[in-house]
Amino acid sequence: MDGSLALLTDLYELTMAYGYWKTGMTGREAVFHLFFRHNPFDSGFTIACGLAPVLDFLERFQFTAGDLDYLATLRGEDHRPLFEPDFLKMLGRLRIDCAIDAVPEGTVIFPQEPLLRVRGPILQAQLLETALLNILNFQSLIATKAARICLAAGGDPVLEFGLRRAQGPDGGISASRASFVGGCAATSNVLAGKLFGIPVGGTHAHSWVMAFDDELESFKAYAEAMPNNCVFLVDTYNSLQGVRHAIEVGNWLRANGHKLIGIRLDSGDLAYLSSEARGLLDAAGFTDARIYASNELDEDVIRSLKEQHARIGVWGVGTHLATAYGQPALGGVYKLSALRQPGEPWQHKIKLSEQAAKISTPGVQQVRRFSRAGEFLGDMIFDESLTPAATLSETGSAGRTIIDPLDATRRKQFPAEASGEDLLVPVWQDGRRVYQSPPLTAIRARAQEQLRHLHAGVKRFVNPHQYPVGLETNLMELRTNLILEARGLRAGRASEAPGG
Repeated sequence: MDGSLALLTDLYELTMAYGYWKTGMTGREAVFHLFFRHNPFDSGFTIACGLAPVLDFLERFQFTAGDLDYLATLRGEDHRPLFEPDFLKMLGRLRIDCAIDAVPEGTVIFPQEPLLRVRGPILQAQLLETALLNILNFQSLIATKAARICLAAGGDPVLEFGLRRAQGPDGGISASRASFVGGCAATSNVLAGKLFGIPVGGTHAHSWVMAFDDELESFKAYAEAMPNNCVFLVDTYNSLQGVRHAIEVGNWLRANGHKLIGIRLDSGDLAYLSSEARGLLDAAGFTDARIYASNELDEDVIRSLKEQHARIGVWGVGTHLATAYGQPALGGVYKLSALRQPGEPWQHKIKLSEQAAKISTPGVQQVRRFSRAGEFLGDMIFDESLTPAATLSETGSAGRTIIDPLDATRRKQFPAEASGEDLLVPVWQDGRRVYQSPPLTAIRARAQEQLRHLHAGVKRFVNPHQYPVGLETNLMELRTNLILEARGLRAGRASEAPGG
């Protein structure tokens, strides 16, 4: 969209911003982290996606006169205006000058580690929450689904066909972009092709065949109209007879200097039909004609067809990809982790929960990924305000040990020869973009390269190996002490605990 999306937010972000303004807290600096707690689809990994749209959103962020007029109409329970006019005037002048660091798109990421960090005035950082989650949650979810489907396809091209089943035009456009990042070779979505430079592909539907007196006539007509785009959908009436008709028209194409690209199967026993179709095509001399398959495919169906030695060369995946079938949301969250007055030390903040997985991690977090011999070994989450990145490299084994925040007995020490790379990079500073997003083809290539660096066990489809992610020792100690303090279990206060 060309305009600002400042109102793409939940009302409570605005009510909290109003509260910060009313209580004089707008000058306080805050640190928020955006992360998720579980990989989607029972996967062993997630693909980061959506950073370029986030930066576009930030560049266009502005409360327009129309936005402010609308906000002025909102009323509280007493029917009085929800927001004071001076607050709305302040919103009209507001621009985002937070410091934002993010993981580059196409990077493999894991639960608990920040995908994005926002540091700046608390009112501004709060207003960004909903939109950042909306963009990054969905695109990372779809990119991960696409990566899994492409892994299942084993190098065969995967085409994204999901626009007609996607959740609205905006969902369809975002899904096409993220699917390409995750590894799809092309999309049927022409607008996505225009907007993002994604290759587009497609031929005809059953309605084309049904519009003619018989199937053979429809194939001939299509070949005459588009001799350079002939993939025939053969299952309108009888799939194998359709293949024979495609071969007949393929001979006409060949005689006229053109090529039968392939046939598409969209129903029936795809393993059996593809094998039979391959035999017919090969016997007729069309050994290079490809067999396309569609019909409610996903990574599990594709794996099963591969195990059955189906002769399919191209996979068209629609509904199950564009809708993230099986898990409709990533579940990313955006949590406050530190607060301070300008120029003062950070006050570390922590959110407690009865569920251990929902207890947050404090600090100004960074993620360091350790690698050796081309394989990712694990990720360390550390607090730059406690242990600066430069210092961490000099702390010996202590600086290479991670602790599982959910089980302090689970620890991993990375070898001295392992190299470390910090994942969060500056993307927005002083009110402007400081990161140039690569072309989408480069982001897609990064995702594929990142997956090659993962151990095969992490990419398993069933019970994948858990990739090591943990807290640096100083951060783990701080987190533990804050939990104990918040629960009244420090400094001899154990008697205040339940049952104490």
